Order: sequence, then structure tokens, then C-alpha cells
Amino acid sequence: MKIFHIPAFTDNYIWAIQKDNHISVIDPGDSGVVIEVLKNNNLTLMDILITHHHYDHTGGIATLREMMEGKVYGPDNKSIEGIDVTLKERDLLTTLGYNFRCIETPGHTLDHISYYSELQGVLFCGDTLFSAGCGRLFEGTYSQMYKSLSKLSGLPDETSVYCTHEYTLSNLKFAQDQIEDIDIRNEMEDLIKKIEDGGISLPSTILKEKKINLFLGYKVPNDLQSLCPEDQFRELRIRKDSF
Repeated sequence: MKIFHIPAFTDNYIWAIQKDNHISVIDPGDSGVVIEVLKNNNLTLMDILITHHHYDHTGGIATLREMMEGKVYGPDNKSIEGIDVTLKERDLLTTLGYNFRCIETPGHTLDHISYYSELQGVLFCGDTLFSAGCGRLFEGTYSQMYKSLSKLSGLPDETSVYCTHEYTLSNLKFAQDQIEDIDIRNEMEDLIKKIEDGGISLPSTILKEKKINLFLGYKVPNDLQSLCPEDQFRELRIRKDSF
């Protein structure tokens, strides 16, 4: 599966799945940058996959619908205009011949869903799981987000993780503030070099996230050891909100 990123706004990535001269895109908040890629590379837009209702993920739907060949998939939320097929837990969809399963991942928002291809080993997780971090809680509860992250961390280690924002550097700085860990330190050093060379931090993998992402609970700061895992997550999220 060929996947590439289309930068949008200040730190968004619109992910594109390509097969021959067709692409499907995930969370196109900005139609303009997608249209530019289509025109410059003689590509045709097939489907759109939406993870949640925030405008920086949905803003391009209306314009792109006018030039696409397929359908718009997304959560069951009537506030998102232009959804053709609504999805819930375990629903399946096929785009460009690739099969994906819907995983409900509430927390950041109540309607948030993620898209997982078991055969391809690919996860598009929107604003739920970030590299070395997780999304803020705008609508959901700490318990919902904890359970959503537990679902995603239970996927195979080799799964490639495609989230929608480039927050990795700031997330790693927070992690370093909370715990002294060789994996986190090495990842920070590697990422700084990658950015200097014009690269990006994504995709990650589930295995990497288990090593560097404190929100998954595989590594716990000393002062949180006495708490249960869900309370550890809650305290970390509160700390990150004010970091």
C-alpha cells in the first residue's frame, strides 16, 4: 500500500492512499492542498475517510465531493455534512481494493473513529493516538480515552500508525519531563536530526509507541506507580494539558 502525506494548515497531515492514478484521502480539512496534488500529479480522487467532526478534518469535504468518484465515509454525526456512509464499531469498508475495519475511539470527541487494515498493517487514528502522545479531551471522558488507547495499543506491534498532527517533538519533551528513559531520549535525538533533514516523524508503529508513549501505560513515572492504570492515564493527561 502506497501512502503519502499532504501537509495542511500549520501541523496537519492529510494522508493519501494511492493505487495507480487514484487516491483516497483521510481527514481532508483543506480542499485546496488536495486539489493541488490531484492536478500536479494527474490523480483522481476516489473516497474520503473521516475520523471525527472537527473542521480541520472535515473542511474540505464539500468542495472535494464535487470531483470525487467514490463515497465519503465517517462517523454517525449529523453535524458532518456530506457523509455518504456512516460507520460504527467493526463495520467494514473497501477503498481502492484495500479493506479497513472501523474502530470506535471516543475521547477526543464522542464521534471519533479510526480505520484499521489488518492485512496491510495500517492504522489511521486521527486525533486519538499521537506519536508519543494522545489527543486532548474535548467531549469524551478520561475513561473513554483510556479505553480507546487500550484498543489501539492491542493491535499488532508492527502496525503502522498514521495520526493527523505533527505533535511528536512537543510530546517527547513532555515525556522527558516525566521520566528518564533511554528510548525516549534516543527518539528525541533521532527526530531532531530527521526534522533538520526535512523529514517528518510519521508514521510510527504500535511497538514504537509502547516504548515512547507514556499514555499507553507501558512505562510509568515513579510518582504515579501507586495509581491504577486508568488513574495514571488521567493524571498524565491533566499534566500534559498544562505543560
